[in-house]
Amino acid sequence: MAAITFLFSVVSTAIGSVPQILILPMTEAYGWEISDFSLATGLMYCVIAMTCPFGATLMLKFGVSKIVYAAASLEIFGLLFTIFTNERWHLLFGIGFFLGAASGIIGLSLAATVATRWFSARRGLVMGILTSAFAAGQLIFVPFMAWITINYDWRFAVLPGLIGATLCGILFILFSKDWPSELGLPAYGDKKVFQPPKGNVANILRMTFSALAHGIKHPAFWILATTFFICGLTSVGIVGQHFIPFCADNNVGMVIASSYLALMGGFNFLGTTASGWLSDRYDNYKLLTIYYGFRGLSLVYLPYSDFGIYELTLWAIFFGLDFIATVPPTVKLTGLYFGTVQAPLIFGWIFAAHQGGAAFAAYGAGVSRDIFITYVPAFVLAGISCFIASSVIILFRFSKYRKA
Repeated sequence: MAAITFLFSVVSTAIGSVPQILILPMTEAYGWEISDFSLATGLMYCVIAMTCPFGATLMLKFGVSKIVYAAASLEIFGLLFTIFTNERWHLLFGIGFFLGAASGIIGLSLAATVATRWFSARRGLVMGILTSAFAAGQLIFVPFMAWITINYDWRFAVLPGLIGATLCGILFILFSKDWPSELGLPAYGDKKVFQPPKGNVANILRMTFSALAHGIKHPAFWILATTFFICGLTSVGIVGQHFIPFCADNNVGMVIASSYLALMGGFNFLGTTASGWLSDRYDNYKLLTIYYGFRGLSLVYLPYSDFGIYELTLWAIFFGLDFIATVPPTVKLTGLYFGTVQAPLIFGWIFAAHQGGAAFAAYGAGVSRDIFITYVPAFVLAGISCFIASSVIILFRFSKYRKA
């Protein structure tokens, strides 16, 4: 389960990276503004935010394999729709709606569900490995898709995602299981087989909003959701969608810029896996405080570098180690406060906040770029928001609501 989840996450990164690869060639081909394209990516993250709270519940109701198969089908349809795009509003459907819905019903809920159900011991490490799959996908696919775009045509850049989504859908249909108990196994690290609840989960809306109602009563939910909003804003929202055009503004070509993203992905793989290992052994509040602080420094540094090879290499390494490192401690704290069954459902809402932040940055940074003819204000404000997240975590750690 961990292996095929890892593979699907790798492919999802390729598909999620399609907008950042297409933003420059499509705006140049059709004479659009950056904000025209970023409206579609902003919508994509909004759709993700609206659908991801239901992902874990859908998996509980219909099973993991069926939901992954549905997501893979939506990804395929969205990519095919994007190939034939020639009007601005087409982007809203292909990228905004279909890719957003596909990513939303999976989100991080798939990784959180597999890590929570199948692992008791080493759960943080497994979550780190599964999350680092996004970095592996970035390392493998982003430069390759950029190369295809430069040497052939931007429409061919969607082929890796199309092929990968098809293969992963087949793998989940053939090999996935919903619970270890279906194989007569306990979760890794447990001695007893956990029998999942047999309650009525037919009303997905009721179950999902019931989890939200339970979560909002505890301050931990608001702290984790707020800081994860900032996480989405400062990672996939601004860097994930606007790093390549920011580099283009500073005379760095698409393939070179994507190579720095690949380098970032490689160190992201190391950083996120290490974060999972650390989250099993050290204070998760301290880890989050450090991660957000260093991310803020990276974002403030980038606009004032000269975008030379040494500066961008340093930035890619530094930011890469921290890119998704916040996920394992956040998942661990969610499990600590809300338990094995409720935690994946509540994490779906916390992840919705993450994607809300991504939507805000994806669209807002594009508008800011068109207004100021530079990305500098957007990146500086993103860095400052990271310092706010670190401060919030510190305050909560010393509050009476903290758990060990």
